[in-house]
Order: sequence, then structure tokens, then C-alpha cells
Amino acid sequence: MAPVVVVTLGFAGIVGHSTPPLICVLLALLAATLPLATPFIRKLERRKKSGLALRIGTMLFVVGVPMLAYGMAMGLWAAAGGLTWPLALGVLIVTTSLAAVIQSAKSPGLFTAQIACWTAVAIVTGSSISYALLAGCIVFSILVSRRQMQINRQKKEQELERNRVRDRAEEILNDYEETGQGWFWETDRRGSLTYISHTVAKVLGHEDVETLAGNNFTELFDLEASGSDGERTLTFHLSARSSFHELAVRAAAQEVRWWSVSGRPVYDEFGNFVGYRGSGTDLTERKRSQEKASRLAHYDSLTGLANRFKMSQSLEKILNAPFEMHRCCSVLLLDLDRFKQVNDTMGHPAGDALLKQVAQRLERTVGEKGLVGRLGGDEFEVIVAGTANRDRLAYLAQDIINSLSQPYSIEGHRVVIGASIGISIAPDHGSTSEALIRNADLALYAAKDGGRGRYHFYADDLHSRAEERRQLEQDLRDAISHGGLELYYQPVVDTATEQISGFEALMRWNHPTRGAMSPSRFIEIAEEAGLIGQMGEWALRTACHDLASWPGNVRVAVNVSPLQFANPQLPAIVTSAIAEAGVDPARLELEITESVFLDDNEGTDAMFAALKGVGVRLALDDFGTGYSSLGYLKKAPFDKIKIDQSFVRGATQPGSRNGAIIASITSLAQALGMETTAEGVETLDELDLIRLQGCSHVQGFIYEQPLSASAAAERLRTGLAAVARGPRSARAPRQTMLRKVVLDHAGQLYNGTIRNISITGALIEGLWNVPDGTIFRIRLSSNHSITATSRWCQEDRMGVEFAAPLQRDASGRIAIMSEAGPDLDRRMTVRKSA
Repeated sequence: MAPVVVVTLGFAGIVGHSTPPLICVLLALLAATLPLATPFIRKLERRKKSGLALRIGTMLFVVGVPMLAYGMAMGLWAAAGGLTWPLALGVLIVTTSLAAVIQSAKSPGLFTAQIACWTAVAIVTGSSISYALLAGCIVFSILVSRRQMQINRQKKEQELERNRVRDRAEEILNDYEETGQGWFWETDRRGSLTYISHTVAKVLGHEDVETLAGNNFTELFDLEASGSDGERTLTFHLSARSSFHELAVRAAAQEVRWWSVSGRPVYDEFGNFVGYRGSGTDLTERKRSQEKASRLAHYDSLTGLANRFKMSQSLEKILNAPFEMHRCCSVLLLDLDRFKQVNDTMGHPAGDALLKQVAQRLERTVGEKGLVGRLGGDEFEVIVAGTANRDRLAYLAQDIINSLSQPYSIEGHRVVIGASIGISIAPDHGSTSEALIRNADLALYAAKDGGRGRYHFYADDLHSRAEERRQLEQDLRDAISHGGLELYYQPVVDTATEQISGFEALMRWNHPTRGAMSPSRFIEIAEEAGLIGQMGEWALRTACHDLASWPGNVRVAVNVSPLQFANPQLPAIVTSAIAEAGVDPARLELEITESVFLDDNEGTDAMFAALKGVGVRLALDDFGTGYSSLGYLKKAPFDKIKIDQSFVRGATQPGSRNGAIIASITSLAQALGMETTAEGVETLDELDLIRLQGCSHVQGFIYEQPLSASAAAERLRTGLAAVARGPRSARAPRQTMLRKVVLDHAGQLYNGTIRNISITGALIEGLWNVPDGTIFRIRLSSNHSITATSRWCQEDRMGVEFAAPLQRDASGRIAIMSEAGPDLDRRMTVRKSA
């Protein structure tokens, strides 16, 4: 307002040809000077965070007082006669109008300027009407100002709220973009990018968003990798200018990344297409989860092989092919031999590691010949598509067996297992998946029954074998119900006194038509049929009944299967059997295998506590052949450790470590206050070794074979003294064969034929009158030779002893003899001794 004041006063003086009085000049200077203080007052307001009173005072100082002074100057000038009133009023109207324009955004300031200016005029004129009008104007101005201030305040609050909403939305969108989960894009009508989130630029390898500006929108994606459907869908929508929603496409980035893209066309106010605007979200983790879920549904999580469902789908697809010629295939079912032993002795983690290595070998061996899958546990399946003759399948099966039978390294231990395979062929052995799998399973059982480590093709007679097994199960049920089972008792002899201290109860079954059945056969059937618990209870009650008629210092040992041990009613059953027989609980010994500790938990500890509460003795059976951890010996209340016969067999052979193992077990048992029983002692040498190593008890044919109940009672009537009878030493198991070999003695070469061989020696035919002690170098195969010494010779046959024992393979055969025999040089001079 300062320039306005100066200009209007000058204009009035020029038009009115008058000079204002001094008082008017001073008032005009005041009116022109005070507004100049406005910037300083605003700074003061910001610094002091002004309230309403300060804002009113500031408005009066910079607006009200200057306009009052200006109006007073013009009024006094006109009243003094220097200006005419029409001229003065005209100048005042122009000035107040300009003030209204300046204060148009601030109604309080506008009214203050108008009222202050005309108040001065009213004061100069002194008219009562002017005062009345001025008063009414002031009241109206106050009311209007308050109302305007309320409106302005509401507008300001609304504007602040809109700004907060906008800022919040921007922050949320920025955060959304920063996470990389979502982003936004915009194109022009030609499809060129006009906006793209910076997170997308980083993913695509661009540091600056501007480098992507102008690129075509489709260049953000690898449409070929996205699939034909995704490519056609996106290009169709962009060309048709239609909206699209959550379209899955792969990003054109080095790393695999998937996006879900949505977009809609944008039109201006005239309906002209101006481009696309849309958003995108990251689908990478969802895609990975979907792929993982799909893989878990079709592939084994441990080995990565196809699972049972996937293998079934694959087999159904082949068998349901449109053309009959494409429906030919073969199914090989595999079961690992001795896997359970590894799982039990080394633990489940070691078993899982072994299964992984088996799967790898199986895939390498089968290769492109077929599809490999794991059905569960140690069961595997191979599907060979197409027509395959038996020779080709037999070669593949043998190749698999050889590969899986090679030693494994598990947790630093050398592990050897085997495999049995059953084979069925479509359509010869069935045209449905159920029939093929069933028949391959029958062939697998036949391979196992044949000695394991072999393959077997399905044959029609296998159904009769399955029927035979089913019939055996029924016969076993009848034997249990009608008393067809018997208990035989094998004496347990105290090594110190050579007196019988007890018997082990052994179950026998004399089949009405098949004769004596091997326990390993009918016990396996009983376990599979769920009969083992019933048989075990019968054996327990029968043994206690027989024990009642024996001398009081003789005990009986009864085997308890893991299934029996897991039965919570076992302590009650034992108590009932003892009470019925009326025997001392301490005379009953329960033999428990290490497998009960595989699920070592509070229930296992509670069962041991309950059995010891009954008062029976507990023996750890087959020690060292099952569960590998010794931690259970710290808390399991065993009274005896039974050394498995596998450690006794061959313990006296040169180079055998079994003697050291037996010594360690007896030392451990003595330290824990337990007795020891060595099982399977058959020779005097083995008995001497057992005594030397400190075993407290012996059980085996060296003293007595298992006796019937009546024979055992008769044996006890003759006294408890036991006499060892048997051979001095055991002969190593021999393998019969006809193998041409070359014998080298002092540079002279001789041809010979091996008739039989063991790990320690062989019977060789072809040399006459060989002196005892003659040393030969024998070429057993093309790659291996061994030093041997003749021990006897009769006619053209001699027995030789090897300088070092040979090794056996997984099947129990001498490993070196599976190699090709030595090449015999036809030009070589062969001599025979005189």
C-alpha cells in the first residue's frame, strides 16, 4: 500500500492544484511507512509462533493504522479546502478499492482497510449519519469476517487433510515400490515407457530409471521364456487396447524372476487413447512355492527320485497309450538287502544317507534306459518303456545289483548291502498297472526266497507260491490254536563250573505235511501276520510251566520280540505267567534285542522299570549286531549281555578280530556288573577262546543241541554237569568250483585246477608228489596272485594254505574268484613233479 498512498496523494495534489497541509503530509508519511514493516513482523510471528491476539495486533498495525492515517489525511485536506470533497472521495474510493484487491484473500484485512479509511472520513465530517452507517458497517464486517474466517479455516483444514492423505498415499506407494513386491508403470500411445518404478530398473540392471524411458513396454519381459500363452495374451491386449489383470510373465533379467502385470488403457477428455497405466507384483516366491509343492507331490523329498504317485502316473500313461504298440513296458521292483540292519545299527540318519547314495547309483546305472523312482522305505522301482527282451532286462537287473552291492562310505564306516529285483513285462504279465506291480512284487518275493542278491522274472507259478505262503500263515494260526507249536531248550553252561545254569527256550514247529519248519521262516510270517504277540505269550507261559518242575537253581530264558516289548500289557502278562506256574520271578530271564531302543523314549524306560519291578532278569540279546549306540547301557537294567554267534564264528581263524571284540564285550559287561553268554560255540578251540576272554556262560552245540521239554527234564535228572564234545577246530566254509590256475615254484610254472576254495586255503588238482611245505605263487585271476604253502598231497591232489586270508563279497562268496581266470600261455613249458 505504500506506493498507492504516495501515488494517490500526488495525483490529488496535481488535480486539485493544492498542496496538502503539514499534518496531512505527516499522516501520509505514517500511512506509507508502516506497511514497510510487514516482512519483519512476519518473521517475528514465525519466531514467536503467534496466536490470535498477535495476528490481530499485526493486522491493525500494518493495515488499520496506515489506512486510518491515510483517510484522516485526505479528510483534513478536503476539510481545509485544499481539495474538493468529490475529488477527495474519488481518491479514497480508488485507494480503498486497491486495498480490497490487495487484501482480497484475507477478508479481515479487507474490512480493516475499508473501515479504518472511512472511519477517518467520518471523524473529519462529524456527521451522525456517517457514524451510524460506520457502526453498522463495522458490525456487518465483524460478522462477515468471522464467517469468512470459519470458512477459511475449514478450507485450510480440508486442504491439510487432503495433503495428509496425498502424502500418506505417496509414502505407502513409495514403500510398496521399495520392497520390490510391487511397482508401477505408464506408457504413451506408442507403447513407450513414460514412467517405471526404480525397483524394476534395478532388477533389469539399470541404475537410472531414465535409461528405460522411451523403451517399449514389452522389452521389460522375456516373452519366449514366459510361454506361448503369456506371449500371445500380452501382445493381444496391447494391440487391442484392452485391460488385462494379473498376467504372469518372466522378467528380462539375468536371474529368474516372475512378475504379475496388470494394466488398463487411458483416454483423454476427448476420448483419444493416450497410453497404458498399470502395476506389477513379484511372483517369484509364489512360483518357487508352486514348483516346490509340485515337486513334493511328484518327487521323493529325500532322494529326489519320482515318488509312488509319479511312477504310477507314468506307468498309467504308457499302458493307456493310443496305439497298442506303444503300450509295451517292463517294471523292475527293487528291495535292498540288509538295509534294516544298517538302519538299526547306525541309526536313521545313516540310513537316509545310504538311501541317497543308492538313488544316485541307481540313476547312473539305469541312465536313459528307464525312469527310476522310490516307492518308500528301501523300495525302488524302474519303468522301462518299449519292448525289451529278457536278455536286455536281465543284463540291466544284474548291472543294478552289481552297482548297489559295491561298498558304501557312511559316516566314515564301510557299509555293504545288496539288492533283490522282481521283473514283470507288459503285456505278457498284465495290461494294467495293478497287475504289473502285483506280479513284479511276486517276482521280488521269489528273488528274496532264492537267497537275495538276485533278480527274478514273473512266472505263473509264483501265484502258487504266494498261495503257499498264505496257506502257511493259515496253518500257523491253526498250530497256535491247536497246540502245534513246541518249545525246545538249549542248555546254558557256566564256564567256571561247567554246570548247566539254565536253558534258552526256542520255538519249533513241526508242520503236519512239511515237517520241521525253519524258525526264521515261520517267525517272519508271524510278524507279518500280527501273530507274534500271541505266540510270545504262549511261549512265556509254557516256559514258566516247564520251569516249575526243574531244580530251583536253574533258570529259563525266553525271547521277547520288539512288538511284545511295545505292548503296555507285557508286565501284567509276565506276572500272570509266573503266578500261574508258581515260580520265583528271578528264575525267568527275558531276552530283549537292541532294536527296542530305536524309539528310545519314556515308554521304553517305563517298560524296563515295570519288568524289573516284577523281579525278572533281563538279558541283552544279539549284542553288537543291531543298534549301534551304547548310551542305553547307562540306564537299561540288564543282568546279562549275550554275544552274538557271528562274533564267535571264525574267532579262532588267523587274522580274525572277533576275539578282540569278544574281549571288549566281556570287559564292558564286567565293568557294568553284568554276566556274558557266548552263543553258537561249536568247537573246542572256540570254547577255549571264550574262556580265555572271560565269558561267564556258554551256549552252543559244543555242550548240547536244543532238547524237547521232556528231554530237558530227563537231562536235568542226570545232574547239572556238562561235558564239551566236538571237533577241535572249525573248517572255513568252502566254495566248490573248477578254476584253471597257474602255480609258480622257483620260476617253474605248472597248470592246476582248483576244486574247492576257502578264505584260508584251497584243494588243487594236477600236481603229483608235492612235498609238504612247498611254497607256490598261485595266479588266481588275471590280476591277482597269492602265496600258498602245501600242507598235504595225495596222488594228484594237494591242500594249500594261503599266506593271507582272502576277502568275501557282499553275497558271501570269495571276491577274487568273481574275476576272469588267468590267461594260460600255450607256449609255456608245463612240468610235473616226479
